[in-house]
Amino acid sequence: MDEVKISQVVYPRLTLYSEENYRGRTRILNGNLGLTNTDEVESLRFFSTSANATLVLFTRINFKGNFRIYRGNRNIPDLDDLIAGNDVESLISSNIRLSEAQVREIRRTGTLPQGFRRI
Repeated sequence: MDEVKISQVVYPRLTLYSEENYRGRTRILNGNLGLTNTDEVESLRFFSTSANATLVLFTRINFKGNFRIYRGNRNIPDLDDLIAGNDVESLISSNIRLSEAQVREIRRTGTLPQGFRRI
């Protein structure tokens, strides 16, 4: 009997690039996660099949500082000066809807929701 292999894709899919305009080294991360330091990330692509998917970008490491919330799929060719003239320094990638209140709580405590990976 032939063996059947099933591949399951986990969303959201976050593709990080080391240079602007989707160039340079590429790193692909899947699932709900928080990236505490985007020091080596200059551009990104965020993809999910869920309309509730949320991408949150912060101006400081460890989910601190000002933030911007995006819903649904998003391509960002340059993370420099993106939020009120500040670079993106950390981010959260989620397949579920994160409210502004939830994001403020994450910023206050530095703690991600249950089921999220911290990278």
